[in-house]
Order: sequence, then structure tokens, then C-alpha cells
Amino acid sequence: MASSTLTKPSKPNVGVFTNPRHDLWIAEAEPSLSAIEKGGNLQHGEVTVGIRSTGICGSDVHFWHAGRIGPMIVEDTHILGHESAGVVLAKHPSVGHLEVGDRVAIEPNIICHQCEPCLTGRYNGCENVRFLSTPPVNGLLRRYVNHPAIWCHKIGDMSYEHGALLEPLSVALACMDRSGVKLGDPVLICGAGPIGLVTLLCCRAAGAEPIVITDIDEGRLAFAKDLVPSVRTHQVRPGSSAEDSAKAVVAAADHIEPAIALECTGVESSVATAIYATKFGGKVFVIGVGKNEINIPFMRLSTREIDLQFQYRYSNMWPKAIRLVQGGVIDLGKLVTHRFDLEDAVKAFQTAADPKTGAIKVQIQSGGD
Repeated sequence: MASSTLTKPSKPNVGVFTNPRHDLWIAEAEPSLSAIEKGGNLQHGEVTVGIRSTGICGSDVHFWHAGRIGPMIVEDTHILGHESAGVVLAKHPSVGHLEVGDRVAIEPNIICHQCEPCLTGRYNGCENVRFLSTPPVNGLLRRYVNHPAIWCHKIGDMSYEHGALLEPLSVALACMDRSGVKLGDPVLICGAGPIGLVTLLCCRAAGAEPIVITDIDEGRLAFAKDLVPSVRTHQVRPGSSAEDSAKAVVAAADHIEPAIALECTGVESSVATAIYATKFGGKVFVIGVGKNEINIPFMRLSTREIDLQFQYRYSNMWPKAIRLVQGGVIDLGKLVTHRFDLEDAVKAFQTAADPKTGAIKVQIQSGGD
């Protein structure tokens, strides 16, 4: 049922697995090489993608180390990874808009198209979603993947490395849309990890000023300063109160209170700092994920009429992300700090999980079939 492939795959399909015992290993994965060679394993609307680049997300490390994020629990052997780009190797005859050889970025969700969130265009809230890498749905850290063509976005001559970064960029763009950051808005970004840094790029492109970014890690703040030289930075000191951190943030912005705080960590103390720093009538927009329950300064929110808003993944962002990268509005070039071959994936995860490495975005790359 599949068309001829661009190049004949010759290597076995392997994936990066974890389990409830927190092991991490590389093993054979589906679809098998023999199934791809026979060409009959594609379902209606699917393509086979040869994965070329996959970024390691903090959630991947968390599923490995902690075995869960909230109600999402690793209960069996599980393939990680959801930030991937590659090349179409085969397609089902029902697929019309993609051709063998197209370079694509994979949006890692499969939705039902029937529930209210899907029908109203907010498919990130799909009640029956299968989000790749979220247990029990296996992820993209494989050599080959079958995926619905509708969720494979053509990236033209964009590098696979940048194509894999479209996933975290889509997270940041969803934040920009829903938080309402505008030209000239004073903005606080809490957390200088990959999402915080991509959000910083978006805020600078949107014309926010001044922008303050916080983190506990001095190296990440230096990275943020290199990425966007005009950003103000504040290193959060251990034991400092949320109120004191908020005062330092405002001081770093020439005593201008942020109109919008974009919280990218999900850490209780950081959320509290964002609330204490934000101006009367402002907004705290939480992108990060954290514990099931946290304490927040409720009366500060109330007496300052601060809106507290949250984000879950993204919807309808990938075409915009592709345009912004291809048009040079967003430059992702500095974000990937470490690169590993698929066969060295365990070392890649160890690097991503160790703060001492200075890793920002670690990518696992497969050079061919």
C-alpha cells in the first residue's frame, strides 16, 4: 500500500526505552524493518518518516527519572521523545499533500476530531488524544515512525535540527497568543531553560521591553544574555523569599513592574515570585508544569486584580512556527548545545539530565537509513 521509498531502509528500527524501574536503553522498535520493506503496514492517511533529529525535552527526563508527570505514569516499557523532524520514506496512496522525499516536522499528537475541543479548534484539549511520548503512547525517539500525514508539516529546506525545535517553539507561540504579549509590554520570564529561552526569542521578536529573565543557574542566565543581549537577568538565590525575588526583578527592570509574567518552570516559589512582581491588573501566565498541588499567594492575586492563566501544549501553531523560522524572524541556531548519534542516546539523556554539563537543548540525530 506504500509507494516506493526515497532510499531503501537498511538499518533495523530501534528506539529509546524506559520503564517503571527507571531503566534507559536502546532496543528494536516498531515498525520493524521487514514491515517497512513489505510496504503494507501503513494505514489510511499515514506516512513512514525516517527520523533525523529529535530533541530531549524535560518531560522525557522526568518520565525516565520519576516515572510520571502528574497522572501520566510509565507503567510498562515506553519509548520517549516528541520533538522530531525527518524525511518521508513511504506514503499510503490516500496521502495527497506529501511526497516521498519531503522533509517534515512531526506534530506529535493524534486527535479524535469528534470531541468539543477538537471541533472548536482547540485540539490540545482533545478528550481522546494520543500524544506521542506520553504514557502509554510510545514516542518518536526511533529510526522510523508511521504517523498521520496531517500531522507531518513540510519544512522545505529547513535543517532537521531546526525542524525538531519547532515543537518547543510551538509551545512558546501558544503562550504568546494566549498571554497577549504586545509591542512595548514589560515582561518577566521565569526560567531560562529551553522553553524560557524560546519564549525569550518570541518576546523580543514581539517587541516586549523591558524583558527580565530569572533562573537559579548563572550559566543559563549567561546563555540568555548571549541569545538576546538586551534582556535583563536575575539569579534567584537559594532561600530567598518570593517577595524579595519579586523586588529584585522589578529593580532589574528599572523599577517597571511587568505587565505579563510568563512562568516557565512550574515551581511553586517561582509562580509566587511572578505573582508578587506583576503590576495591578496584569497577568501571570503559567507554561511550566509542576506538582499536582501548590500554594499560591491568593490575596496578592485578589487585591492586585492579577489574572492567573495556564497553558496545555498547543494547537494550530506549527504553520506559524515554520513561517517565523523560514522568514528569519526567530533564529533557533544557538539553542542546540549537544548532539549525539542515536546509538549514543543513553549518554545524550545523561547529558541532558546533568546541570553541570551546561546543556540547553540536547538532540539525538540519525544520519540515514
